[in-house]
Amino acid sequence: MNTKELTIGFVGNPNCGKTTLFNAYTGANLKVANWPGVTVEKKEGAMRLHDETYRLVDLPGTYSLTSYTMEEMVTRQYILSDDVDVIVDVADASALERNLYLTLQLMELGKPVVLALNMMDIVQERGMEIDLHRLPEMLGIPCVPVSARKKTGLEILIHTVAHHQDKAQGEKIIHHHDLEKSQHEGVEEHHKRYAMVYSDEIEDKIDEIGERLLKKYPEETNENLRWYAIKILENDQEIKERFSLDFSDILDKDYEKEIINQKFGFIEEVIAECVANRTKKVESTDRTDRILTHPVLGLPIFLLIMACVFFLTFTVGDWLKGYFEVALEWVTETTTQGLFAMGVGEMLISLITDGILAGVGGILTFLPNIFILFLALAFLEDSGYMARVAYVMDGIMGRIGLSGRAFLPMLLGFGCTVPAVMASRVLENRRDRMKTILITPFMSCSARLPIYVLFSELFFGDKAMIAAFSMYVLGLVLAILAAFVLRILDKSEEGDMLLIELPEYKTPNAHTIRIYVWEKVKDYLSKAGTTIFVASIVMWLIMNLGLHGFTTDMNQSFGAIIGKVLVPVFAPIGLGYWQIVLALISGIAAKEVVVSSCSVLFGIGNVTTQAGMANLSELLGQMGFGPLNAYALMVFCLLYVPCMAAVATIKKETESWRLTGIMAVFQLVIAWIMAFLIFQIGSLMR
Repeated sequence: MNTKELTIGFVGNPNCGKTTLFNAYTGANLKVANWPGVTVEKKEGAMRLHDETYRLVDLPGTYSLTSYTMEEMVTRQYILSDDVDVIVDVADASALERNLYLTLQLMELGKPVVLALNMMDIVQERGMEIDLHRLPEMLGIPCVPVSARKKTGLEILIHTVAHHQDKAQGEKIIHHHDLEKSQHEGVEEHHKRYAMVYSDEIEDKIDEIGERLLKKYPEETNENLRWYAIKILENDQEIKERFSLDFSDILDKDYEKEIINQKFGFIEEVIAECVANRTKKVESTDRTDRILTHPVLGLPIFLLIMACVFFLTFTVGDWLKGYFEVALEWVTETTTQGLFAMGVGEMLISLITDGILAGVGGILTFLPNIFILFLALAFLEDSGYMARVAYVMDGIMGRIGLSGRAFLPMLLGFGCTVPAVMASRVLENRRDRMKTILITPFMSCSARLPIYVLFSELFFGDKAMIAAFSMYVLGLVLAILAAFVLRILDKSEEGDMLLIELPEYKTPNAHTIRIYVWEKVKDYLSKAGTTIFVASIVMWLIMNLGLHGFTTDMNQSFGAIIGKVLVPVFAPIGLGYWQIVLALISGIAAKEVVVSSCSVLFGIGNVTTQAGMANLSELLGQMGFGPLNAYALMVFCLLYVPCMAAVATIKKETESWRLTGIMAVFQLVIAWIMAFLIFQIGSLMR
């Protein structure tokens, strides 16, 4: 093997287990979801085997090497570069017929390709058989059976990759075609060199285009000559613009469909010779889908499942939260006593206990609720259910002028707005992307959960779960309504038809679940240690510093001055209290900061404990802040400007500060209007 580091590109269809295989090699904590459109940027990792280093690149899932979607563009640009040495084409062996189309396109690039036949455990469970001797004979590339979930065949695959790095065509191609019927001069040579050989007419045109390319662009086209010629024959605009040659005498018609049909014809030959018992199906998936994807029952079932998720989040999460609260009380008391014993000044003690510990500690007590929520979502994703939700919502999304694929980013929004906005790249149409980015922040991200938990438990008692769950439903409904209004304004047609693979249901993989949950918990802890830590200190400073320096009277602080100026704006929506106004402003940094700010603003050390919540409830009650105000607050937090990280991501995706500003103002206006309607109508009904 060469001494240089070998770069391996992992390519495959969505849902083929590509990222799971990548994680198995690198141990990288990347998200693995059982529905398309998650990996929209290439991810990199490294591994060592027998003192050799391998650089692995996980590319976005794609069905072909066209350039219609963001995934296809990223994958195509990378594998055409000189960065990748060997392409590992990860295919779902249980659905080989569908996966081989991409394989044939990759093989035409002229680069070393190794076919990783993933999910062989499922192949065996179904009673299917794959002829692992005949398959490489027909394709002319190594075919290695693996199971990413069970981590079998991994070392053999990487050994094959290492030994295949200098071979564009590694196996002897053995077909059983009748070459005598062909009139093409080089037909026998073509069948020796290429697995996929087209009709005489197309092969003649490929050769002619290739000759012209090689003559004018010898260095650029030498390695990928056949692929470039085929793409020009398919009328690929990007490739035609790259090579400024006149092919009008060759391109007498559109050959793309004909080339596609001939590829699938060859795939049928391969499947017929190499796969046995492929008609056997697992009927349990179809039976389950008849219920879960029912046109009438599908949506209520989804809402019921999410309600169960929140039941677990509140019941199990609150039980575990109690232990965190006890630990926080002990830490706060011990720290306070220790600081007094050390003779630390009153101002510094207040900063550490009332500022940092109250702010950061209060957020950390919600960790069990966050953990349960993401654990449940991880099970739903890895089981294959989330793809069904997108399918169920397709009809609704089409009526509001969006592609059915737009619901995929919205689903991600239940976790975090940042990756949800980035996932809008799966949409081909820019108009659809902009509309999806606009409505995705309405989906209730996990950062808002501490706000819902705190105020629903403070004011709604045994109906706390219902109050919190209603925020998720309201966000979804308003997102759909906003998209519908936008459709009317721009008079757009219905969205494109959703083409999405519905994977078979499977038992969630423990390793995948662990990676997913740990990534989310780590992000939450990271926020507590950075954004919330800094925000707690800043909040303490503006609450304890005034025009005359340090003050113990918060009414004389800078924070009170700022909050009181904005009280008239928030009074009509039931939030006309300067402490609440200031907490909402701090929430722009990160939504969790609203809770930590309440600890600092109301001077309650452990606001999430029973005693702390009782104190906060009493203080708010004395101010005239009741259940209706609390619900208006929750609605406003659901809908107003997303966190700074989300705003920065929106700017990056839209490439426009103007659009980003419009989106922020739009959400702020919607939040104020909804909170106003709820508070004013609720006040009239009391």
